[in-house]
Amino acid sequence: MLVEALIEQGIDTCFGVPGESYLAVLDGFHEHRDRIRFIACRQEGGAAFMAEAQGKLTGRPGVCLVTRGPGATNASIGLHTAFQDSTPMVLFIGQVAGDQRDREAFQEVDYRQMFGPGTLGMAKWVGEVHDPDRLPEYISRAFHTAMQGRPGPVVVVLPEDMLTRMTSAPLLGRAEAALAWPTPEALGEIHGLLTGAERPMVIVGGGGWTPAACAALERFAEAWHLPVGCAFRFQDLFDNRHPNYAGDVGIGINPKLAERIRNADLVLAIGPRLGEMTTGGYTLLQAPRPAQRLVHIHAGAEELGRVYAADVLAQSSMACAAIALESMPVPQSVPWVALTEQAHADYQSNLVPSPVEPLDMAEVVMTVQRLAPANTVYTNGAGNYSGWLHRFVQYHGMQHDGRTQLAPTSGAMGYGVPAAVAASLLYPERTVVNIAGDGDFLMTGQELATATGYGAKRLISIVVDNGTYGTIRMHQEREYPGRVSGSDLFNPDFAALARAYGWHAHTVRTTAEFETAFNHSLAMQEPTLLHLHLSPDVSTSRTTLTALRAAALASPGR
Repeated sequence: MLVEALIEQGIDTCFGVPGESYLAVLDGFHEHRDRIRFIACRQEGGAAFMAEAQGKLTGRPGVCLVTRGPGATNASIGLHTAFQDSTPMVLFIGQVAGDQRDREAFQEVDYRQMFGPGTLGMAKWVGEVHDPDRLPEYISRAFHTAMQGRPGPVVVVLPEDMLTRMTSAPLLGRAEAALAWPTPEALGEIHGLLTGAERPMVIVGGGGWTPAACAALERFAEAWHLPVGCAFRFQDLFDNRHPNYAGDVGIGINPKLAERIRNADLVLAIGPRLGEMTTGGYTLLQAPRPAQRLVHIHAGAEELGRVYAADVLAQSSMACAAIALESMPVPQSVPWVALTEQAHADYQSNLVPSPVEPLDMAEVVMTVQRLAPANTVYTNGAGNYSGWLHRFVQYHGMQHDGRTQLAPTSGAMGYGVPAAVAASLLYPERTVVNIAGDGDFLMTGQELATATGYGAKRLISIVVDNGTYGTIRMHQEREYPGRVSGSDLFNPDFAALARAYGWHAHTVRTTAEFETAFNHSLAMQEPTLLHLHLSPDVSTSRTTLTALRAAALASPGR
């Protein structure tokens, strides 16, 4: 019943780690193996990341199945990522039998307490099925809840004895999200603020976007000549080559863009939560009352007014918001055309790096961008290395290529490799490029075995090895210059490790070596790892550890 219900929801791939608590479901996958596949991963955290990536790529809930106790706790990192990234996802957890509950039976956990739904929880809803006749009801509710309002993860708990009981309950049909449109009153207020503005700025982000909505967003920005910035790790929502694009609003923001947002007299936030990373620690927009006038459009009513006292709060699904904004009458002229042109010029200037030897990560990323197909999917986890990816890759926009950026706004290390494996298995015809730090890679690097086992193609993982937890070392040098503790890494030969998993691999130590290695990887069309050796002093795309340490030591009062 459960597997048939997943098929009815349009799911053809599920990710997980097998467990004895849901053997009956595994048997269901065997029964329907010609219609749906279960990808057995090597750790539940990797499986949950893959399901989260599935949700981002398809717009429908990614599905992960894990066993009780340790399986569920391992999977919690992917659940938290789906919650903070507003990604639809359903996590199924095997549970102890009903007659053993509340005895602290083997691996027993109360998942309603563990994942507690709420605005600071890890799931939108946690349900436990005790009657197999109600299983279709729970699955239907799970898929509706995951997609409606602000998208997010849902947990469905499956007691082992329930799964082995017979049922003839009918399925309830494919779930589709109910869409919300902004009210005419809200659109009127937004129109009034826009026509009265002199220095407006648009920031887009959040979950629930569709290609049609992104195309409407582009037309809206063109008609009003508006500068558009993309919230932290949502850069593929707007074509980065478009003359209205102003850059990404996140970690390592272009200083000129940050200043532009501070000086704006109106910020139109379409979809983002306006969290810490997008607002520069709540400084670009002061909380709770920003200096700029603020229009906040978001899919979840619970988010509106939660942090910011905006001038206009509008609840709307992202599939509808830009289409509604596009319908507003456009004035004959606006006073900010030159500012929009300058915003894009500043973005283009930010694409010009300062040379670094012997390995220049900016040149590496720009080479990847130049040689990889236009619809390549890029993935990363957390770490300073991701700054080069965010700064120098120009995403073509969801309306052209679908989702092409898979990155965790939750800051979860280890996300990039599983996300890349999922993307490669879901879309084998597309090239997938993962960029990972050395610390980031080893958190989920065992999923290379999953890629090999299930025949992933056109998958390239670039491991940036500088022998340190770079972000932590950066903060150490700022706060405790020269006092290194706990941030050194002792790494394997990543190329040799990849070969042990059945991957092709190359070692790269200089910029000149990279293009040949990457071209060879593209031509192979098989999983390939490139092991890049980077100096630990190269901290970010803008500075070095030496410069950070010197500045910290020279600061007043040090």
